[in-house]
Amino acid sequence: MSSSIKEASRDQLTAHHKTYHFYNLARAAEQLGPIDKLPKSMKVLLENLLRHQDGVIVTEAHLREVAGWLKTAHAEGEIAYRPARVLMQDFTGVPAVVDLAAMREAVKRLGGNVDKVNPLSPVDLVIDHSVTVDAYGSEEAYAENNHLEMSRNLERYTFLRWGQNAFSRFRVVPPENGICHQVNLEYLAKTVWHEEQDGQEIAYPDTLVGTDSHTTMVNGLGVLGWGVGGIEAEAAMLGQPVSMLIPDVVGFKLTGKLNEGITATDLVLTVTQMLRQHGVVGKFVEFYGDGLDVLPLADRATIANMAPEYGATCGFFPVDAITLDYLRLTGRSEAQIALVEAYCKQQGLWRLAGDEPVFTSTLELDMASVVASLAGPRRPQDRVALPGVPGAFKASDELALGKRTEPVAQPFELDGETYRLDQGAVVIAAITSCTNTSNANILMAAGLLARNAVNKGLRSKPWVKTSLAPGSKVVTDYLEAAGLTPYLNQLGFNLVGYGCTTCIGNSGPLKPSIEAAIKAGDLTVGAVLSGNRNFEGRIHPLVKTNWLASPPLVVAYALAGNMLINVSEDPLGSGTDGKPVYLCDIWPSSEEIAQAVALVNSAMFHKEYGEVFTGNRDWRNIAVNRAPTYHWQPDSTYIRLTPFFEDMLHQPKPVENIRGARILAMLGDSVTTDHISPAGNIKVDSPAGRYLQQHGVSTADFNSYGSRRGNHEVMMRGTFANIRIRNEMVPDIEGGYTRHIPSGEALAIYDAAMRYAAEQIPLAIVAGKEYGSGSSRDWAAKGPRLLGIRVVMAESFERIHRSNLIGMGILPLEFPHGETRKTLGLSGDETVDIPNLAALKPGCEVPVTFTWPDGRRRTIDALCRIDTGNELTYYRHDGILHYVIRNMLNEPVADPA
Repeated sequence: MSSSIKEASRDQLTAHHKTYHFYNLARAAEQLGPIDKLPKSMKVLLENLLRHQDGVIVTEAHLREVAGWLKTAHAEGEIAYRPARVLMQDFTGVPAVVDLAAMREAVKRLGGNVDKVNPLSPVDLVIDHSVTVDAYGSEEAYAENNHLEMSRNLERYTFLRWGQNAFSRFRVVPPENGICHQVNLEYLAKTVWHEEQDGQEIAYPDTLVGTDSHTTMVNGLGVLGWGVGGIEAEAAMLGQPVSMLIPDVVGFKLTGKLNEGITATDLVLTVTQMLRQHGVVGKFVEFYGDGLDVLPLADRATIANMAPEYGATCGFFPVDAITLDYLRLTGRSEAQIALVEAYCKQQGLWRLAGDEPVFTSTLELDMASVVASLAGPRRPQDRVALPGVPGAFKASDELALGKRTEPVAQPFELDGETYRLDQGAVVIAAITSCTNTSNANILMAAGLLARNAVNKGLRSKPWVKTSLAPGSKVVTDYLEAAGLTPYLNQLGFNLVGYGCTTCIGNSGPLKPSIEAAIKAGDLTVGAVLSGNRNFEGRIHPLVKTNWLASPPLVVAYALAGNMLINVSEDPLGSGTDGKPVYLCDIWPSSEEIAQAVALVNSAMFHKEYGEVFTGNRDWRNIAVNRAPTYHWQPDSTYIRLTPFFEDMLHQPKPVENIRGARILAMLGDSVTTDHISPAGNIKVDSPAGRYLQQHGVSTADFNSYGSRRGNHEVMMRGTFANIRIRNEMVPDIEGGYTRHIPSGEALAIYDAAMRYAAEQIPLAIVAGKEYGSGSSRDWAAKGPRLLGIRVVMAESFERIHRSNLIGMGILPLEFPHGETRKTLGLSGDETVDIPNLAALKPGCEVPVTFTWPDGRRRTIDALCRIDTGNELTYYRHDGILHYVIRNMLNEPVADPA
């Protein structure tokens, strides 16, 4: 095996009096050709391949393909990428650990060594998705919510404690420590990784994949990382490379600086809209330009966080002096900081003034042109300038959705007082964790605005459920240091927990009288949150319009109380002097914000991360079973042995052709993974709700779909169960229903799928553009697999979900250009035939025949969205984890044709 370029590139450097070995890109370029103009993110990929060149999985040809990208700013090749580490959160981490435990059972059954099912790369799981906003608006809210979280999730946490002991290189950050992205940004990430190999300290770029799509946040720190599905992450931690096409890289040039009163949230909503319109799905985005000279690391992380919302694989910011300042602020050692600087300068990863790499395409934004904005009512790319929000609310399709009568304002009682709930009422105002709590600038702005509002005599409207759920414990330290906590508390923005809360759908219940008023008046109400996701049905089942905003604007809307108020011009309320108070009267100046931010210091980070893996007393007192395989509880409603490996054999069966498949659902554009596998509330009368009640679970203890992801029985019943999904086969019914074609009955999708399974009929999904956008949710592929779905035909796919489908043995096909379900006149009554699947090749044309009830037939040539050879191998093995298990058994792994 030739590895001459790798060997020729070996070099060493000294940083902080220590010598490190590394693979020098400049030396590699002596054989590969010039690479100076490669985007920095591509250089990270090139180094990754160089370091892993073995002549088999990574060859000299792969290195030349990446280096040769410069010729046309595009390459067609497939590469095997090996991230340094894996990051998880508990909603995706629990099912991943369930899969690992089930893989051990399968390896044991097939006669292998269960110890082989162990991470080969460092894995960190941060418990951050399970706290719910049950209590709010009081000093006791934080303690009450934490108590409820632990009692509801004790079985899940016990399981994770078992995994912490059973698997090597697997760490768990307990609850109450912040969200995974914030912990990653402030503590786990190194920017440049180093470890001992064969007696030498090797330095290389910090890279990762994560089971949360917003893993991209750490790209703001110059760390290349992105979200993958849980099944792909499991394969990566078990030694499988991430198979990917060499990406196009879109350059986004930032110039100028933000004007007074404009926040990083306004900037990121503008960037998101521009990139969605440009089209960056499956591509890298890399930021450059002299605007970065004045763009704080926190603002960079805010923009990088929302890469899934603008559709990119990642949004990368190169390393520079601002990166080093942030590493120092957050308590990284001087030795680590010195290594980052020396390594990045040596490797051409350091951002220099005037840097303009070659890009596939470019966009440019003068930050001085950014205006105050929200995004809504149901997609993060739907930016609305602040004055236009009332009009956008009125124009929303949501207003007409499911309306039986004209909305009527409703009286309701609260704490002995009578109020009126109007159309457009803001019923949730949540400062949430993900996008913004890396950013002291906008959180201090929220606190200062709260102070100014309280001093003017303003209060949040009584029907608004207010909450503060930071992604980092450091946030409460610096708000306290600035003296702003009492003012936020007076407006109801008390601390409710350190976790995702409202953004993931854990907004908790509204007051019963408010819920009753919404239903009685058939009112369309709003939620305003400082998160990154506002997909329909996600935030709260009764809230049909959801709006993303900066933390200070979240506070402003809590004061205003209605989406139909133009907060940029209309008064937010009356002050103690009886005069109207406007937003401009209470908005803090840039100088005030800067003075408050100056109080943030390294001691805060040292304090909060000093014992980040220890956990509270409840966590430490969990009894742990130390057996190598998990002791499954047959009556558990949280953790069940998955059925995916039950019938698995040492060798895969040939892929079966699809004949006579029925269409289970026909869906429109922008169907998200929230539509396919919701994370929020479980309806009492849904298949999942009925299952839980049959197993003795009271409705008060349903918890959420996200928390139940360790139980396939719940999750398969929850597939396509989003209350806002619209199946065109049943146009008059909203929610997870379909027609069972042979009988003509309208049934819950799960119930129809079980009938088809009993009839041994395979199933298909037909959809429009951007199928599977949103979170990297593996149950959005696992659930369909358990329902019997063999193929998904869409006009286009989002990157992560397409990969997840293949990882579960489901075939993703795209309609040929110019053809859609509508041009074909599909109604859902047709059968689907796809022959000769044994002859599949990456990117090939696949004949698909639709047959109508009257006997008419139409065959189209769909595009196979199995993009790489590795993906094809996984599909032929019925899924990526089946392939990994067969490798572990030390037997020749056949690639059936």
